[in-house]
Amino acid sequence: MKFTGLCLITEDVISLMEFYKDVLQVEAVGDEIAARLRVKGDYHIDICSKQAMENLAPGSTDGIGYGGCTIEIEVDNVDKEYERLKKLDVKFNKLPQTYPWGRRSLWIQDRDGNIVNMYTNVSSETYE
Repeated sequence: MKFTGLCLITEDVISLMEFYKDVLQVEAVGDEIAARLRVKGDYHIDICSKQAMENLAPGSTDGIGYGGCTIEIEVDNVDKEYERLKKLDVKFNKLPQTYPWGRRSLWIQDRDGNIVNMYTNVSSETYE
């Protein structure tokens, strides 16, 4: 078994695609129906309209909501990402913080309410 990516279902593919394209600094291809963003390695984030999912499998989106997941992205330096992201139109849920287990992270929120946890593995004394 090999995990290769995830698909976010939304009412606004273009808006979500632009958000992740800017935040992750990756190329995106798609339209108002579906989009794909390639991230480092063989991984991808797909974004699909709710209607497109329904066209593929009627009833498949019954009862779903939006904003119910956290996406974790490891970055080289959380503080540099924080400075870069401050220039974008993003909502910060949690500013950079170092935890005793050796992870420094910040949280932002996409337009559907999903949390993006950007983190760097660090030794706790690095950021005291």
